[in-house]
Formats: sequence, C-alpha cells, structure tokens
Amino acid sequence: MKIIQQGAEAVIYKENNFVIKDRIKKSYRIEQLDNKIRKQRTKAESKLLEKASKIINVPKIKKIEESKITLDYIKGKKLSEHLDKLPDKLAKETCRKIGQSIAKLHDNNIIHGDLTTSNIILTSDKKVWFIDFGLGFNSERFEDKAVDLHLIKQALEAKHFSHWEKYWKSIEQGYKSSKIPNSNKILEQLKKVESRGRYKDKY
Repeated sequence: MKIIQQGAEAVIYKENNFVIKDRIKKSYRIEQLDNKIRKQRTKAESKLLEKASKIINVPKIKKIEESKITLDYIKGKKLSEHLDKLPDKLAKETCRKIGQSIAKLHDNNIIHGDLTTSNIILTSDKKVWFIDFGLGFNSERFEDKAVDLHLIKQALEAKHFSHWEKYWKSIEQGYKSSKIPNSNKILEQLKKVESRGRYKDKY
C-alpha cells in the first residue's frame, strides 16, 4: 500500500486500483468514544457517497469496515495541480461542469463541505469527479449551499489567483444552467455570505 495523502482526520492509501480512506485514531479522546465517532463519520460519509453516486461522478464504494472506506481509484489529474495548465477552452468547460455538478448535489440537498480543486479530478474523457465527502452533510438551507459555493470561490482565488475570476464565472454559469429550483436565491445568499466575511479566513 502506498500513502497518497495524509491529513488531520484520515490517511489515504492506494492499493492496486483501489483507494482506502482510514480515519486516524485520536489519542486525546477516550478510546470507546473515539471508535464510535470514527465509525459514525465513516458511515455518514459512505451514505453521502452512495447518494451522490446516483447524481454525479464520485468513486464507487467497494467496502466499508469500521473506520475504513475502500473506493475505486479514479485515474486522472487533480485539478489543483492541473487546472491552470489546461487550454483556456477546456478549463472553462471543466469549470462549467463543476458548477453543474454542484447544482445537482444542492438540488438533492447534499453539501460537500470541502469544495476545493484538490477534491476534484479530471479524467482523460474530460469528466469531472468529486472526491472526499468527509465534511459533507445533508441540508435544505440556502445558507449551507451558499457557503459550499463560497468555499470553491475562495479556493479558486487562493490557488488559481491568475485566472480565478474566469474560472468562477464558468462555475456560476454551470450552476445557473442546471436550472435547479432556487439557484438564483442561493446565489443571492452567496452575496450575503461574502458581505459578512465570516468565512474569509478558511483558506
């Protein structure tokens, strides 16, 4: 097994054509409580992934055990490293697809919770795949959907500062083009979130 990512909450391994997400034990928590929390979060993420898989491109779950999820490995380019290298037309097209996928998630009341280009993969057939729903949850609130959009906008500004405005414009176009109910209200709510500036320090 090869470690491909290590964060505060989980270690991600690659084994053959699979990815294994293993939630890290927290020594500061009582062991029984820690086990319970890790199991609950693994179960919650699995449910979100299963729900999202019927709507957009996400890795399929192969196995769930305790605090581990085994998923299909998606062979492609992580957008955080490759979006700026794409030809302009493909970059804009990719961002429109991202906006459309986010709209589909929101239409089904799925909040990704960690929308960054590090959590989006572009495959050779030009499909976009969303990964890592570890901070995701279900919500009907416009506020939560607006914050989701705010996260990707802030991530673009931080990581892709030379082109972020045109990327965001394409994402917004994709989001609107999906014509989900209340898309305009969610985008209006986004303006309120931005004016408050409560989430400015996330990135």
